[in-house]
Amino acid sequence: MINCQNPPIDRLIVFGRYPVPGRSKTRLIPAFGPAWAADLQRQLTEKIVATAEAFALQRGVNVEVCFEGGSEQKMRRWLGPDVSLSRQTPGDLGTRMYAAFLAAFQRGCRRAVLIGTDIPELRVDHLRQAFDALSENDLVIGPSRDGGYWLIGLNRPVRLFEGIKWGTRAVFAQTLALANGQGLRVKELDYLTDIDTEEELKELLPDWTEKGPYVSVIIPALNEALNIEKTISSARNRDAEVIVVDGGSGDDTVAQAIRAGARIEKSSRGRAVQQNRGASVARGSVLLFLHADTHLPHGYINHIFEALMDPGTVAGAFRFKTDLDHPLMKLIELATNIRSRYLKLPYGDQGLFFRRTVFEGVGGFPEVSIAEDLFLMHRISKQGRIGIAPVHAVTSGRRWQTRGLLRTTLLNQVIVAGCCLGISPRVLSRLYQMPGTSAKPGFFNRI
Repeated sequence: MINCQNPPIDRLIVFGRYPVPGRSKTRLIPAFGPAWAADLQRQLTEKIVATAEAFALQRGVNVEVCFEGGSEQKMRRWLGPDVSLSRQTPGDLGTRMYAAFLAAFQRGCRRAVLIGTDIPELRVDHLRQAFDALSENDLVIGPSRDGGYWLIGLNRPVRLFEGIKWGTRAVFAQTLALANGQGLRVKELDYLTDIDTEEELKELLPDWTEKGPYVSVIIPALNEALNIEKTISSARNRDAEVIVVDGGSGDDTVAQAIRAGARIEKSSRGRAVQQNRGASVARGSVLLFLHADTHLPHGYINHIFEALMDPGTVAGAFRFKTDLDHPLMKLIELATNIRSRYLKLPYGDQGLFFRRTVFEGVGGFPEVSIAEDLFLMHRISKQGRIGIAPVHAVTSGRRWQTRGLLRTTLLNQVIVAGCCLGISPRVLSRLYQMPGTSAKPGFFNRI
């Protein structure tokens, strides 16, 4: 970014906040959910910043993102390492905007324009009009249809932000009254709409109202009547749909899943096949694949959202933990988490999540007889970063109890090594056919 030094130049201030579910676009949450609303804010902000930077290339202005929430590190991870940042000062909206203008003029800028981050109609030409208007006017303002304004620009510090009833339909009128009272020359731009309500969203971005939930939780199941209800319970969330893909259970799995509130899909048997089937009918922009005996952590949606705020992160998982309280199991959990973090090969029972576009781009799970999760993660790690959320998904320790802790761990590591070495899944699956390694029903394709 260009900085405001000698000679003085212009500054475009993008006034926004770091998206956090539950704190972003709060008036849309009742209709669409916290993470859905925060993701809308994320995408709107990215579009505004891109428009601002395109304008900056044409006019040589300094673009500064003045933010609240999050941290500078998170903002740079999200918007890029070269973005010019400043933190909003404490106080009401008027206090914060005035401080941003004052900082620009103290740095020697001759004209400063401030815009919000929820104006999908904003174009480069609007910004050009605003800066041009300040050559002959003291104030430029873009009124919004809700009684506020979507842009305000000044060519010197002026007190226009005191005594305003922020968040009401009187904001624009009160601001004009203050400007007229000080004898300022004012240029009004076209009316635009900033998105705050469901009605405004339907008017400007109708396709968004048809989007599904933020996350689709896909649970492949086969004879999991003992576990399925608790697993679904851990996944229920305002921002998620839960899909159980049954591979032909002979027990009460389907009835219990329906009772727990999940959507049921039928599939031929095979965990990769079942997971791909679930993905094909899912509506979420993020796909989370969950084993039927694994419980998600509290607030898991927020952890997924935060992991994917990094544009370079294409997939992720939670930390690994079992429900076994055994010293050796604790060591196994520690080793697994170290391997997941550094080798970027988390197990399927850590709850694997993907951006839908990335998952579909690699063709989904390879429909192999074993270790479909590791083969997919090995492939998808070439597309970008794999994030490990700082909370645990807790999986049943039943297969360690059945086969023994040491034997199961050794088997797991052999298969991980085989995956990394490119050994055929058909060869690796023979390990499960060796004496003493058979699994109970419901353990299909698991490592």
